[in-house]
Amino acid sequence: MDEMDLDLQQMIPDILNGDTARFELIMQRYQRRIFSYCYHMLGHYSEAEDCTQEVFIKTFRKLDQYNLERPFEAWLYAIASNCCIDIIRKRRLSKYFPVLYRSDEHNRPVDQAIEDTYYNEHVLRAMSKLTPEERSLLILRCVEDKDYKEIADIMQQNSSSLRKKFERTAAKFRKYHAHIQGGRPDGSRQPQSRPQNHIS
Repeated sequence: MDEMDLDLQQMIPDILNGDTARFELIMQRYQRRIFSYCYHMLGHYSEAEDCTQEVFIKTFRKLDQYNLERPFEAWLYAIASNCCIDIIRKRRLSKYFPVLYRSDEHNRPVDQAIEDTYYNEHVLRAMSKLTPEERSLLILRCVEDKDYKEIADIMQQNSSSLRKKFERTAAKFRKYHAHIQGGRPDGSRQPQSRPQNHIS
């Protein structure tokens, strides 16, 4: 348990005993990171703002359910993940994911190929074919740069199974992205066939 979690172990009982002003310190500490995660999940600034606010409202309401043995950040990200997934499911069609796919000729892990650089039409369409849980896994690993132990704490899953799930998800993403681009999963382009004249 790091110094930050030890500090929170002192703050949370105070908050539960009525010192709600201390909760603002928690918000200040995590607000930027939670907003960043929500923004990458949702791809919409105002939605991410609303979702971030909802995350902290739920965190405050559920604070008495928090297990002090669990890393607080993992618990907070889990709440954020659930909030984002709820929004995505309500949309039915999710279109905006501000991540960039960069071709990798050596087919290295996709966490070297996704960055939060700008909107990319091909990426948006490829990401939309993944489940919300798969998107969350990619974003936590590739954009938030969290290791599998941290992701396991957030998603409440075994880290080794998450690693395998990530590899499968990465392969799916590469396949979808390559298909949309008209290329191969390694980023190369499919050879274009010459147009043929058809006589009707």
